[in-house]
Amino acid sequence: MKKYLLLIIATVFTMCNVFAQQTKQRVLAECTIDYMVDISELTGIDNTLAETFKATTKTVYIKGNKSRVDVKSPSFSQSVIYDKNTGNAVILREIGGNKFITNLNSDTWKKKNSNLDNTTIKTLDETKTILGYACKKAILTLADGTNLNLYYVPTFIPSVKEYEFQFKEVPGFVLEYESQDKNGMKIKYTATKINLNPVSANKFEIPTSGYRILNE
Repeated sequence: MKKYLLLIIATVFTMCNVFAQQTKQRVLAECTIDYMVDISELTGIDNTLAETFKATTKTVYIKGNKSRVDVKSPSFSQSVIYDKNTGNAVILREIGGNKFITNLNSDTWKKKNSNLDNTTIKTLDETKTILGYACKKAILTLADGTNLNLYYVPTFIPSVKEYEFQFKEVPGFVLEYESQDKNGMKIKYTATKINLNPVSANKFEIPTSGYRILNE
């Protein structure tokens, strides 16, 4: 009887270990994620603006403790390169052939994102499959009371959670989310491709020429 009891305990212990391994979060330290811009729910915008949004792309690169977020449209492009080790960030902008660079130390970077410091997150039971990954829904509430929806993969977590400052407390990797511009218009971004291959270190090199310095 004692022998059977020990066997049952051992079996249960093994099953618990397997379950824990299956549900344990995996840290993504090398990845590239492409997002599309969805304006299907937007109303009251002119055709020119609508076409601009349709042609806009967003790509997130993560490599170790560094991240880069590229947003490109027909008339404007911006890249934000962030270093988790130092807390510093660099913003590269290109408008009509003119190139600008803005260097932000950790204090300035935090101040720039201070409006997102008091963001609260409410996770829900609602789920959605994106690119084959089971995602959970969450609602971000900004300091001004604005609610934004997002879906995240709970089994993945980025090595640089601040790649999008408002996502730093989300318990997973965000694959779909709403963003709000300065005019209060909400825009939805949805991941269309995930590449887990190593990211080139060149993506995080800071240009030393060809850019005009622009202060925030």
